[in-house]
Amino acid sequence: MTTITKDDERVAHRGIMQRLTMLCVRYVERLMPDPYLFAIILTLLVVALVAIFVRGATPTGALKAWYGGVWGSQNIFTFAFQMVLILVTGYTLAEAPPVKRAIVRLAGKPKNQVQGALLCFGVSTVLSLLNWGLGLVAGALVARQVAKRLTGVHFGYLIATGFMGYLIWTQGVSSSIALANTDTTSPINVIHKMTGMLVPLQMTIFQPYSWGAVIVVVVLVAIAIWRMAPDESLEPDAAVFEEEPTPQTPQGRSRTFAERLENLRILNVLVFAAGITYFVLSGFALNIASMIMLFTVSSALLHGTPIRFIRAFSGAAKVSGPLLLQYPLYGGIAGLLGYLPPGSGRALQTVLAEALVRGADQYTLPFLTFIGSVIISLFVPSGGGHWAVQGPIAVGSALAIGQHGPAYLGLISMSVAVGEGVANMIQPFWLLPVLAIAKLNVRQVMGFTVVAFLIGLVVFGGAVLIAPHTL
Repeated sequence: MTTITKDDERVAHRGIMQRLTMLCVRYVERLMPDPYLFAIILTLLVVALVAIFVRGATPTGALKAWYGGVWGSQNIFTFAFQMVLILVTGYTLAEAPPVKRAIVRLAGKPKNQVQGALLCFGVSTVLSLLNWGLGLVAGALVARQVAKRLTGVHFGYLIATGFMGYLIWTQGVSSSIALANTDTTSPINVIHKMTGMLVPLQMTIFQPYSWGAVIVVVVLVAIAIWRMAPDESLEPDAAVFEEEPTPQTPQGRSRTFAERLENLRILNVLVFAAGITYFVLSGFALNIASMIMLFTVSSALLHGTPIRFIRAFSGAAKVSGPLLLQYPLYGGIAGLLGYLPPGSGRALQTVLAEALVRGADQYTLPFLTFIGSVIISLFVPSGGGHWAVQGPIAVGSALAIGQHGPAYLGLISMSVAVGEGVANMIQPFWLLPVLAIAKLNVRQVMGFTVVAFLIGLVVFGGAVLIAPHTL
């Protein structure tokens, strides 16, 4: 008689998770196009939906709307530049010598692939709650160091686990929607524009439905990471570990005046002091602009000399290339979603958003808004830009059913925010800078993140479904 031990049961359970993950990996490898082509396909899909659902739409009108979203008066260049700067300043901070030394020390702790993956996920999770740009790249930087020290690992799996921590960035202090709710000058503060109210962070990211769901998601994703570890290996490209040499002053030659200025540490100290002083004078205002400023001046201080900071910033900017290529395309999609021909009743974004919340009451509206957010995020993969599309419909629906309180409107905004965070696990847009760091393609990574998507969909969906009963 064969006895089944607890170890056998653990292996069986782990095997189920591995098979599920490998199934996702196989389908992603077969079906997922390059992210640029993915954006092109989404554009064509939106054009088809405009032709079907927008009364009075014409090819010329659709083309003008697309142009307006890409390069015209409705372009997203300002917001896109802010997002790129958050990413680049976060990466620059992660590459600062004290931070990088800490990453190297951490990467030396894991003894096997699973421990390394959990470390990547943990670092990304913690830092994503502080700053989404820092959290987005830090997991990949840790994964790179772990892969450098451990042999036989699946590099795509490590990179994916680092990216999974980004799932919860919308509940962190750099959450673009939550921060916009607190700022009267923000162009995407939909609640203030429609009601004149501000919603403080205490009524969004610091609500129990928010941080409680984060804890549950982190635990479940960590368990999934442990059980999905692949048996096969994927060695990283040797170019991943190459570092640009630091220029040295030729031996026997003294520094020029310009070189002395470039290495004058006091200049970076003054920049840091000025930034922190302004932050204090502003009343510690946390918004997109202040986050960019804080990470810029902190990076300058930690890099020491101006020239080191400049080189680190320039190196970090390289990973933003794919975003710069694709942001205009998603701006065009946003333009098409808002296309309203003369005499037409509703734009496509209104048609979609209203269809998703039709028949909702105060208890189901946040959940339906969340589901709509997941779907719309495939077309507009940016928290703030997405809120500008869906926010007016979601807030308008809440007001129409008599929900005017800041706590409920904060819940509606967070329903949109967490939906965008969940969708990031299957939308390749924000994976691009991570892939640039790892020198991998999307098909080698995204199959693993589908599992995180499923976990986030269930947990966050359940949280916003329960939350109206607790307000």
